[in-house]
Amino acid sequence: MKTLLLFFALLPAASAFHLSERDEFHFKSWMAQYNRVYSIQEYYERLQIFTENKMRVDKHNEGNHSFTMALNQFSDMTFNEFKKSFLWSEPQNCSATKGNYFSSNAPLPDSIDWRKKGNYVTDVKDQGGCGSCWTFSTTGCLESVTAINTGKLVPLSEQQLVDCAQDFNNHGCDGGLPSQAFEYIMYSKGLMTEEDYPYTAYEDTCVYKPEQAAAFVKEVMNITAYDEMGMVDAVATRNPVSLAFEVTGDFMQYSEGVYTSTECHKTTDKVNHAVLAVGYGEENGTPYWIVKNSWGSGWGIGGYFLIERGKNMCGLAACSSFPVV
Repeated sequence: MKTLLLFFALLPAASAFHLSERDEFHFKSWMAQYNRVYSIQEYYERLQIFTENKMRVDKHNEGNHSFTMALNQFSDMTFNEFKKSFLWSEPQNCSATKGNYFSSNAPLPDSIDWRKKGNYVTDVKDQGGCGSCWTFSTTGCLESVTAINTGKLVPLSEQQLVDCAQDFNNHGCDGGLPSQAFEYIMYSKGLMTEEDYPYTAYEDTCVYKPEQAAAFVKEVMNITAYDEMGMVDAVATRNPVSLAFEVTGDFMQYSEGVYTSTECHKTTDKVNHAVLAVGYGEENGTPYWIVKNSWGSGWGIGGYFLIERGKNMCGLAACSSFPVV
């Protein structure tokens, strides 16, 4: 905090740079909250971006929307910068157009939340500045499926997937697909724990030790592309399900409520982020998914978000999958 106060004392007055003192006050408060320190030049670049993001948030929240936005840890970044650090560098090819999952045809509950059914979902994790969301979707799903089947919830290694799963068309910090990661785990005969193979947020040499594998995959279940009711059936009757969708600019500052977008696409070739559906429900007549993200617990609703269900919103039904253990 002393460093921040000294830094602020050295800054020229806001008026000299034609900046609003109010905006600068908000920015300095935000910097203190997120422990940011910049050079003088970068300070004013980030202040400009922050102010634009804050205006966007305020304007959105003044309108009639099903979700609210808020300042968060990404508020000093442009969306292009955010994409380069946290999303896939290029969309992955979701190839499972005809899946092998067959719906149960059982009556389905109106809502379900695997977090409330037992100790089946690990805490929200943080992928950092690495486009490894696909690994967190994969481990989150396998952690839950394993816990539902064995009664033991153990955090699993994202780093093993970042370092070792390239032969299955995955690309470390540049993207990948949970379905392909499940294939890797099946053929490599296991995934180590997070404790034994900890996360670093960058790609390194593979040091997988099969004798230390803690979770296994017998079969990969792909839900047919765009079969969102198949996803509902799987989450209701089996377990949480990995999915991918397209993140656009307004999602970066999501705070709470049911996310919907008119900007995003609904096709397999545009998805750029993988997450985990842990349940579903309905709010004010709008059906939604309950989704676990990997941007830390300070983002969204304790690290989760709700997104409209039944409309393939942002392509979320384009390539969903889960493992059989």
